[in-house]
Amino acid sequence: MCLFYPPMSSPPRPWNGRSGRRATGPAIAGRAATALAALLIAGAGLLASCKKGAGPGGGFQMPPMPVEVAEVHPRVVRDQFRALGNIESDENIEIVSELSARVMELPFVEGQSVEGGALLARLDDREFGAEAERTQAERDQAQSNYERKKKLADEGAVSAQELEDARTALRVAEAVAALAHARFEKTRIRAPFPGLVGVRRVSRGAYLREGTVITDLTRVDEMKVTFSAPERFAKDLKPGVEVELHAPAFPGERFSGKLSVVDPVVDSGTRTLHLVARIPNQGLRLRPGMSADVLVTTAERTQALVVPDEAVFAQGNQNFVYVVQPDSTVMLTPVELGTRDSMQVEVVRGIAAGASVIRTGHQKLYPGARVMPIPAGGPPSEAAGAPPAGSGG
Repeated sequence: MCLFYPPMSSPPRPWNGRSGRRATGPAIAGRAATALAALLIAGAGLLASCKKGAGPGGGFQMPPMPVEVAEVHPRVVRDQFRALGNIESDENIEIVSELSARVMELPFVEGQSVEGGALLARLDDREFGAEAERTQAERDQAQSNYERKKKLADEGAVSAQELEDARTALRVAEAVAALAHARFEKTRIRAPFPGLVGVRRVSRGAYLREGTVITDLTRVDEMKVTFSAPERFAKDLKPGVEVELHAPAFPGERFSGKLSVVDPVVDSGTRTLHLVARIPNQGLRLRPGMSADVLVTTAERTQALVVPDEAVFAQGNQNFVYVVQPDSTVMLTPVELGTRDSMQVEVVRGIAAGASVIRTGHQKLYPGARVMPIPAGGPPSEAAGAPPAGSGG
């Protein structure tokens, strides 16, 4: 708004300091004329400036507002959730003695890896070996007796009952020999699978009872991670879904695996699903008992549209963004959102690839407002000439 003050018809006459009367004379008249001319020139200047800033309707037009914008491009978006898990061994057993005998040898190094079938302990086998030899001899004798009776039966020299008795005696002798041989084999205690052996629980020369623990064996070439997930992810979780694991013991490193078990029953107390993932343990670095941060990817979209989180604002129950038009005006656009995190949000419907949205400064905008788009980070000239952050200059 322009305000004009009309000049006074007769300028005030100054007071004479001595007499208290107003000064008169040619000098005072000249000063009054000069003041009147200055007021007329100033009024003409203000009028000209108001005419220049007036719009078609005679109102004042605001200059374009500088705003930071972000372009919308397709990106890969993953639906993920995080959970805290426990790393466990896929197989962990105690190596025990199945016989009562004295320990003769413990040919393993504590804490070292062993192959499947490796000898871990040898017990005193003299008694069991002798028993195995005796039963084997009886088995061989029963075999010879059966073959002889069979030939005689073919010639009709023995009855069918005698032949059947010989066959039964052979089968009994074979079973007794197999039992004795199995007991003899138990004096050699071997690793049922490859893994790491623990500390020795017994010493060489000790007499063991059945069930005495000799050491532990843990399989670590593949680890399993147990964790829980909220029930809302139940429809997306199935064996084979990829998981990513980060262990505090190895900061910055990533271990990959897949879900192997999805508990079909939801815990009624916590409303969560119990999950198990298996992780290849290259280098045998992961150990049972470690904690892990588990990241599970339930879905992936390679052509999703993403905008900065601060570009979206809500009005009532609807979300909006300001889209910059070709004529540098803005349009209030409703959008439907998808996956969201602390920095960006997926737009499912409402805008197209290549659009420019107002990132910051939209609080003072209105539909149709004219803006001056500035890329994120400010104009290149300003960024290039500005001193580096934290510099002392």
